[in-house]
Amino acid sequence: MKTLVWVEHDNSNMADATLAAVSAASKLGEVHLLVAGSGCRAVAEQAAAVAGVGKVHLADDAAFANALAENVAPLVVGLMADHDAFVAPATTTGKNIAPRVAALLDVMQISDILSVEGEKTFTRPIYAGNAIATVESTDAKLVITVRGTAFDKAEATGGSAAIEDVASTGDAGKSSFVGAEIAESERPELTSAKIIVSGGRALKDAETFEATIMPLADKLGAGVGASRAAVDAGYVPNDYQVGQTGKIVAPEVYIAIGISGAIQHLAGMKDSKTIIAINKDEDAPIFQVADIGLVADLYKAVPELTEKL
Repeated sequence: MKTLVWVEHDNSNMADATLAAVSAASKLGEVHLLVAGSGCRAVAEQAAAVAGVGKVHLADDAAFANALAENVAPLVVGLMADHDAFVAPATTTGKNIAPRVAALLDVMQISDILSVEGEKTFTRPIYAGNAIATVESTDAKLVITVRGTAFDKAEATGGSAAIEDVASTGDAGKSSFVGAEIAESERPELTSAKIIVSGGRALKDAETFEATIMPLADKLGAGVGASRAAVDAGYVPNDYQVGQTGKIVAPEVYIAIGISGAIQHLAGMKDSKTIIAINKDEDAPIFQVADIGLVADLYKAVPELTEKL
């Protein structure tokens, strides 16, 4: 089986999410990568160095500069004549492209897989991660998105795949890139951070969130997350959100401060290696998944913890 993997990138560097997708694809058979962008040969060279990759398809065209799904999907469909499966990381971009590919191929997409059980058999979470379904496809072509936290990352070096230029399908004319507001932060990105400090609705407002959570995160060199309630209340931008409708994370340590533990939030962080919860409500659901739980007033406990670090 030949599998085509979408390479997530910014036209300069390949994103780590791609490496987990490569690991998943390698369980299906031969792995080929697709780098579509503008002025992105450097990304193709990085992709070619990934261990276990057989070939890199490079589509370098201004139409792919911002990875507009309407432009990328026809390119993928054209390449699927020689591939049996299309795999994309379950990122914002991957989840935008894959459904369009599935629709054009007239197949069912298999979303957010956790494991590969067979050539066409996979596991994926349902009911906000409270149950794991085993699904088997009967389609001739597979379209799959991969939950990055469920697979080890492939080695970024050691490979020597050939780079093959492919013809561009051009601009479909269905959408255009207007602009992007990209949050700049010196802290680790949530999906790759080894330690995450998250705050919930109990932080009251943006100023309190900043004064309570940020000093602790700085001391630990941690990424900063938040529950949906905190994001909806305007404490932090929505790219901080962890959960079913936010980012799926699995750091070494996840510190949940003032987070009750709604099922939607747990779906995004319960695979963390060690979960530490601080909440004054001893009956909060977060304590059911926490490895270490502290029933305390966060306004006293967190500053004291920060001071002692």
